[in-house]
Amino acid sequence: MTADPAAGAREADAAPEPGADAAAETVPDAALGQRTEPEPAVPEPRGTRLDAWWSRVLSDPRRRLLWTWGAPIAVTLVAAILRFWNLGHPQQIVFDETYYVKDAWTLWHQGYESTWPEGADADFARGDTMLFGDDPSYVVHPPLGKWLIGLGMAAFGAGDAFWWRASTALAGTLAVFVVTMLARRFTGTTVVAVIAGLLFAVDGNAIVMSRVALLDTWLMLLALVGVWFVVLDRDRSWRVLESRLAEAAARGREPGYGPALWARPWVVAAGAAFGAATAVKWSGLWFLAAFGLWLVVQDALARRRAGVPFWLSGALLKQGPVSFLLLVPVAAAVYLASWTGWILTDGGYARHWADDPANRATGVFEWVPTWLQSLWHYHQSAYTFHIGVHGDHPWQSNPLTWLFMVRPTNMYYREVPGCGDQCVESIMGIGNPLIWWAAAAACGYLVYRLARYREWQVGIALLGLAAGYLPWLGYLDRTVFQFYSIVFEPYLILGLAIAIGVVLGRPSDRTWRRQRGIAIVAVYLFWVLAVTVWFYPIWSAIPITAEFRRLHFWLPTWG
Repeated sequence: MTADPAAGAREADAAPEPGADAAAETVPDAALGQRTEPEPAVPEPRGTRLDAWWSRVLSDPRRRLLWTWGAPIAVTLVAAILRFWNLGHPQQIVFDETYYVKDAWTLWHQGYESTWPEGADADFARGDTMLFGDDPSYVVHPPLGKWLIGLGMAAFGAGDAFWWRASTALAGTLAVFVVTMLARRFTGTTVVAVIAGLLFAVDGNAIVMSRVALLDTWLMLLALVGVWFVVLDRDRSWRVLESRLAEAAARGREPGYGPALWARPWVVAAGAAFGAATAVKWSGLWFLAAFGLWLVVQDALARRRAGVPFWLSGALLKQGPVSFLLLVPVAAAVYLASWTGWILTDGGYARHWADDPANRATGVFEWVPTWLQSLWHYHQSAYTFHIGVHGDHPWQSNPLTWLFMVRPTNMYYREVPGCGDQCVESIMGIGNPLIWWAAAAACGYLVYRLARYREWQVGIALLGLAAGYLPWLGYLDRTVFQFYSIVFEPYLILGLAIAIGVVLGRPSDRTWRRQRGIAIVAVYLFWVLAVTVWFYPIWSAIPITAEFRRLHFWLPTWG
C-alpha cells in the first residue's frame, strides 16, 4: 500500500523544531554556582521489542523467503482443512445442489443438461446416479460452473458426496491464497496479507459456500483471479510505458498521445478470467465492464504521471481501443467455448430452434449459423426468466441488508435419529459476525480514504465490491439470497485488511501508538477465531442439540 499520508505528519511531530538546539542556552546551576551544559534531548522511542525481534528473524534471507511464501501457504492450508474436513457429510443433496450436481453429472455424460425423474435426489444420494433421461432440461445459467463442479465426479465417480463438492472446496481454498497475494500487493506487508487470508479462511460464509456444490464460489474465484491479473498488469504496463517514453525521448520524439501498448499479456489473461466468470453466471459481466473501465482510468493516470501532454486523449482514443481488443474478444471467446457441449451435441434445450424456417432469421442476419441463432434465442429466454424471478422463499433476503448479514440462508437441517436430547444437524450460511460487521464498517472508512488520499489499492477494493454488489440493488423485488454475497466478500476482506494495516501502523511509528495498534488487532483476531470455533458446527453439519443451535442466532432474523 502507498505510504500513509498521515505518516509524514507523525514523523514531523516526532522531529525537533528547527533551531531548538540553538535556543537551549546554558543556565546557571544554582546549587553548584556554575554553568552546565543541558542534557541532550532523548529521541522518542519508535517501534516495539516485537518489531526489533521480528526484524532480526527476517534478517536471514532463508527465513525471509520461508515467511514470504510459507505463511500464505500455511493460511491456505488452514482454509483447506476447514473446507475439506468431513466434506462428504451429509451424504445428501442440499439446497440448490439439486440443480448443479445432477446437471454437472449429465453434462459430463451427454454434453448437455438433461432431465431426471421425480425423487431423483434421494436415489442419487444412495448411489443410483444413472437415472437421467435423454430429454434436455431447461437451465438458465451457462455451463462452465457445472463442468467445473463435475470435475471430481468425472474423475472419481458420483457415489460419494465428497466428490460432488471437492472441486468447489478447492476453488474456495484457492481464493484464500489469491486474497492473500492481493492483500500483500495492496499493503506491502506479508503480516497484513496473512491476516487477510486468515479472515477469509475462517469466515462462515466462505466456508459454507466452499462446502456446498453451488456456482457462486466458482464465480467468485474466477472474477477474483481476473482482478489479480488487472493488478499485475498495472505494475507491468507502467514499466513498459516509461521505457517506451524514454526510448522516444532518446530519439528526439515528442510523446504526444503516448504509445499504444499491445504487449499486455495480463490484460489478455484478465479477459479470459472474466469471460470464464461470465460463463459461470452472467453477473460476471459486471466485473468485465467495471475493470475494463478501470484499465482506461489506470492508463490515463499512468500517462499523466509520465508527463504525456495529451494523456487523457491518448488513454481514451489510442490505448483504450487496444485494451478493448485485448480484453473483450478474449472474454467472449472463452464464454462461447463454455457452450461447446451444447453446440456439438444435438440434445440440448432449444438446440435446433432455428432449424425451423418459422424461427430462422432472414434479411441482414440470414447468414448467421442456425446453431448460433438458436443459442441467442436460448439466451433471450434465460434473461427473461432471470428478471422475472419473483415469489416468496423462507430464506430469501433483501440485498440492502447483505452487508449486515440480516437474513442468512439455511441450506440444510435434519433431526438426528437416536442422538438424544433433540440432536440436530444444520448448514447455515452465516458469516463470522466479527468479520462481516467490521468489514462493512471498514469499507465505509475506505470511501472516505479514497476521497481523501486517492489510493489505487482502495479503489480496486471498492470497485470489486461495487461490481459484485451494486447490480443487485436494481433487483430489490427479485427472489435473492444472502449467499450471493460470496462474490464480493473478497473485496470486503481486502477492505478490512487495509483498515487493519492502518490500525497496526508501522515499525517506525511511536512506540505507544504501535503497541496500541498491535494489541487491538491481536485482541480482535483472538475473538474472530473464537467465534469461528463457536459457529463451525452449524457451518459443517456437526450434530448438536437444538438448544445449542439456537444460541448461535444472535439476531432474531437468523432463526
